[in-house]
Amino acid sequence: MDKVILETPEDTMAFGRALGATLRAGDLVLLAGPLGAGKTTLTRGIADGMRVGGRVSSPTFVLARVHAAGPSGVPLIHVDAYRLGGDLTQLDDLDLDTDLESSAVVVEWGEDSADRLNEDHLVVRLSRHDDDTRTATLEPHGTWTARPLPVSPSRML
Repeated sequence: MDKVILETPEDTMAFGRALGATLRAGDLVLLAGPLGAGKTTLTRGIADGMRVGGRVSSPTFVLARVHAAGPSGVPLIHVDAYRLGGDLTQLDDLDLDTDLESSAVVVEWGEDSADRLNEDHLVVRLSRHDDDTRTATLEPHGTWTARPLPVSPSRML
């Protein structure tokens, strides 16, 4: 597991851009962490890195937002599973397993629910510290274990 220090929201965006630039159709990224840890900020960075269309905001009240593909041809589906409260039938209703074939999917609060969509996934665990810095812990699963992760050595723990 790699850990990255994110001292500012700009660092979180930059890390997200680096991650987004590596995403391809079929990729599943699960974001974990408490409220205010930076999950939506990280997703904004991922969207920037993918160069997808549309404004990224928390999809809490709609469950999922689809962002049109950019130059890579891969759309981004941004899901917020917070509201589900363990009710996985709503997650099933989104047909994310079908969308995974042609899109990159980022799920906030997806650990222990969306991880069943694909054994090949990356968990990014964000923790917020008293000094308002964050740490991102990257936990690759399946084929993600063989992929290079966008980690700057100067920011690694």
